[in-house]
Amino acid sequence: MKDLKFDTIAIREGYRTTNEQEHSEAIFLTSSFKFDSAEQAAARFAKEEPGNIYARFTNPTVDAFEKKLAALEGAQACVATASGMAAIFTTIMALVKSGDHIVASRNMFGTSIVLLNTIVSKFDIAISYVDLSDLSQWENAVQDNTKLFLLETPSNPLGEVVNMVALSKISQANDVLLVVDNAILSPALQTPLKLGADIVIHSATKYIDGQGRCLAGAVLGSKETIEQVAAFTRTTGPSLSAFNAWIVLKGLDTLSLRMKAHCKNALKIATWLENQPQIEKVHYLGLKSHPHHSLAKTQQSGFGGIVSFEVKGGKTAAFKLINATEIFSITANLGDTKSTITHPASTTHGRLSDEEKADANITDGLVRLSIGLEDIDDLIADIKI
Repeated sequence: MKDLKFDTIAIREGYRTTNEQEHSEAIFLTSSFKFDSAEQAAARFAKEEPGNIYARFTNPTVDAFEKKLAALEGAQACVATASGMAAIFTTIMALVKSGDHIVASRNMFGTSIVLLNTIVSKFDIAISYVDLSDLSQWENAVQDNTKLFLLETPSNPLGEVVNMVALSKISQANDVLLVVDNAILSPALQTPLKLGADIVIHSATKYIDGQGRCLAGAVLGSKETIEQVAAFTRTTGPSLSAFNAWIVLKGLDTLSLRMKAHCKNALKIATWLENQPQIEKVHYLGLKSHPHHSLAKTQQSGFGGIVSFEVKGGKTAAFKLINATEIFSITANLGDTKSTITHPASTTHGRLSDEEKADANITDGLVRLSIGLEDIDDLIADIKI
């Protein structure tokens, strides 16, 4: 079958049955696989014969997840990892070496910045930070040894975006790989590879799972690039377990439906927040007041479920609002069916310096909501401003 639509691919792609012909994908909970003979073992290790070898780098359940996600992202290949951060680190370590240079958005998830500053930099890899949406900064930051552009768009938690088509022209002109974290939207709302990205990264822990059950990550791109990433995961072992692969594989079945509902609820609550006098500013791409609203419409099919806002009164007022909620879960996770609330300056971006927070526009009064699938009227009533 060819030219299948997103929802059909999400449910049917990657599905493989055993001799039992089960209707749901099986979980292969085994550390290794048996061979029919010593000759077969040798052939598989030599890559002369396809087949499973050892669960650190071959497992049918993990393979099913990789194939399905690759089909949804329009990628030639995918390698799954133990978490989203493992996916980012694996990508960098597989494709960058000592003496190389990375240009990264300063408008990223706080742990990504900590990873670059405290671990990646130890390998004599230079890092330059630029404002996500400023194309001139990306272009001016390129050096002779620049290997990667690393960013997330939309950004977490403020929803900034960059023109990926224009940025890809800059990266291609300078022989730089464009790496995009797509966890905030998922392939249901955005496919960066079709906009010129070379690599897409996911924290499948977020919307792909969608129910806060497990950790998972993925790296997607061309077959040649992913072979390099897979070689790193095979040797170093940041692998996705079969059970977690099964969880996120089943999460993909309902991804499209959930993302539409997240977007609908998020727009309603963002619109309501924008009219509250105690709120200084609301950050949601679906609002016409967001400076990147028009650009987002050209490269996304929806605006996602993340709404952030700045409450008057700084940290004290933000904590008071968070503590007064009864339905929202106070947690730093996002992408769940359950709505969550957090204070980025002291949680997701808490390890950044004051200067780094200021550069990323993370203020003490900023509150981030991940809007779930509860009744929207109940969620609005729960935010006591």
